[in-house]
Amino acid sequence: MTPLVVAAVLLAAVTHASWNAIAHGIRDQLLAFTLVGGGGAVCGALLAGCTPLPAAGAWPYLVASSVLHIVYQALLMQSFRLGDFGQMYPIARGTAPLVVTVLAAVFVHEVPDGLALAGVALASVGLVGLALWGIRGSGTRPHWPAIAAALATGLSIASYTTVDGLGVRASGTPVGYIGWLMILQGLIIPAYALAVRRGQLLGQLRPFALRGLFGSVLSVFAYGLVLWAQTRAPLAPIAALRESSIIVGAAIGTLFFKERFGLPRIAAAGLMVAGIGLMLAG
Repeated sequence: MTPLVVAAVLLAAVTHASWNAIAHGIRDQLLAFTLVGGGGAVCGALLAGCTPLPAAGAWPYLVASSVLHIVYQALLMQSFRLGDFGQMYPIARGTAPLVVTVLAAVFVHEVPDGLALAGVALASVGLVGLALWGIRGSGTRPHWPAIAAALATGLSIASYTTVDGLGVRASGTPVGYIGWLMILQGLIIPAYALAVRRGQLLGQLRPFALRGLFGSVLSVFAYGLVLWAQTRAPLAPIAALRESSIIVGAAIGTLFFKERFGLPRIAAAGLMVAGIGLMLAG
C-alpha cells in the first residue's frame, strides 16, 4: 500500500460516493442506471479501443464479473428505492470489506493478521448498529426489506471485487480490463429499459441525461482506480480503504438529501470506519 495506491483508492472512494448520490437523486432508478450503464459502456468502448485485449485467462473473470455487476446494480436500485441514501450506502459499502477479507483468505490466500481480524469485528458491530437504527418514516425501527437489499448489495460488491481482483491481475492490461468490463455489463440495464419503456424511453431520459452521464464517467473513473490499485496491493486492504466512502456517503445524505442521521448512526458509522482502519493497518 504505497502512498500512490492509497491516494488512488481514497480518490476512488470520494468519486464512488458522488456517482451513487447522483443516481439516488434521480427518482426513477431505472432511468438513473440506464444512463450510468449506457454512458459507462461508451467510456469502456473508448478505453478498449486504445488498449490491447485482456489476456485469455482474464475473460472468464470478465464474464463472471459482468453478471455480478448486473446483480449489484439491480440490488442497489432496490435499496435506493426503499431507504435513505445516508443509511443504505454505508450498509452496502460497509458489508463489502468484511466479506472480501474472508473471500481473499479463501481464494487468494491473503490471510489477515490479528489486528485485521479485530478490525473486522469492530466494523461488524458498527454495521449492525447502523442497520438497526431507524430508516425513513419509521422512527427508530429497522425497515427490514431495505436493510436486506443493502446487505445483499454489499455481498454482491464483495463478490465482484474478489473476482475482478483476480481477473485484472490475469489480464495484463488493467485499462483494457476495465474497458471490456464496462462494455459487457453496461448495456444490459439500458437494453432492459428499452424493452419495457419502448418509445417513451428517450423522452424520459432527456431531463436527466447530463447528470446521469456525468455519473457514468465518475463510475468508470472510480472503479478503474480500484482495479489499478488491485494490481499493486492485496485485495482486503484496498477494499477496506475504499470504504472510507461511507463517511462521504453519510455526509452527502445529510447535506444534500436532508436525511436525519443522528448521533447513534454517526457513532455506528464511526465504528465501521475505525474497524476498516484496523483492517488496513493489519
